[in-house]
Amino acid sequence: MPGEVEGPRWKQAEDIRDIYDFRDVLGTGAFSEVILAEDKRTQKLVAIKCIAKKALEGKEGSMENEIAVLHKIKHPNIVALDDIYESGGHLYLIMQLVSGGELFDRIVEKGFYTERDASRLIFQVLDAVKYLHDLGIVHRDLKPENLLYYSLDEDSKIMISDFGLSKMEDPGSVLSTACGTPGYVAPEVLAQKPYSKAVDCWSIGVIAYILLCGYPPFYDENDAKLFEQILKAEYEFDSPYWDDISDSAKDFIRHLMEKDPEKRFTCEQALQHPWIAGDTALDKNIHQSVSEQIKKNFAKSKWKQAFNATAVVRHMRKLQLGTSQEGQGQPASHGEQLTPTAGGPAAGCCCRDCCVEPGSELPPAPPPSSRAMD
Repeated sequence: MPGEVEGPRWKQAEDIRDIYDFRDVLGTGAFSEVILAEDKRTQKLVAIKCIAKKALEGKEGSMENEIAVLHKIKHPNIVALDDIYESGGHLYLIMQLVSGGELFDRIVEKGFYTERDASRLIFQVLDAVKYLHDLGIVHRDLKPENLLYYSLDEDSKIMISDFGLSKMEDPGSVLSTACGTPGYVAPEVLAQKPYSKAVDCWSIGVIAYILLCGYPPFYDENDAKLFEQILKAEYEFDSPYWDDISDSAKDFIRHLMEKDPEKRFTCEQALQHPWIAGDTALDKNIHQSVSEQIKKNFAKSKWKQAFNATAVVRHMRKLQLGTSQEGQGQPASHGEQLTPTAGGPAAGCCCRDCCVEPGSELPPAPPPSSRAMD
């Protein structure tokens, strides 16, 4: 098994079920599953990611990296790793349970949604990512699917999950591995240039763009053409979808989706922008337009996830658990590797069952600028 990582040593348990009462399977894969469980001593509900040891053979370093990162993180907007157990033929990651569901599902369910709502969401993401960057951690796979609500409460906070591709920056070294999810990855990654924390800021810009219109800034069914768009940073604020969006919001996005990483806003700079720190985010209801586009462009995105937030929320409601304990743990899915090894899983992924072969990701519908609004 892997050796030591930063944080507590892996605990040994003769039978993990002596410590946790396993309730229900929340998600499954070829070599792992996520279980809803209750700590027998504290009655606290958790999500346990159970990983077969044989799935880690040859990938110990990737698993060590993910756990080392998770052990360093203590932030209110980041899903926490509470403990690690080794028992029998499995490794058990005890994860914080969150219950509010996926970002897009909540937006669609709302009857009222504004720029200010989007600004508050992005503020939380920026604050959490700035915390990561201050620790020398680059997430490298920020995307809406990795943003989950903590609870079903109307004012629930947002949580960042899935650190399967995250990386600790080593002094004197540079990051160069091409990884992330197509559509959210920064130009310098696609250009195969050394990159930095700025890649996360680009991804936050893409997320902010989607939150304000409901469709992605870059789209093409042909990956080569998609990457060409991203490399050139070619995106538009299409009419009529952006007509009611403030100039301040567009300026904010331009500073994050800046082609040159040296000129791109850092998290700290973005947090000081008036669209985040001031009062320039509008209160106009944009729910109808944004939710319609989300349903068109992202309805199928969750199909490829081994762990579905909506299913968990439904499951929790069925069990009639209080919202303070309801929830979901860390998704089992990871971002696609842009340069996978032939016939094998994506490098940097901690389990083989969650990897997606190139081209197999279900593409969103074309951006609305190319079709008439329904």
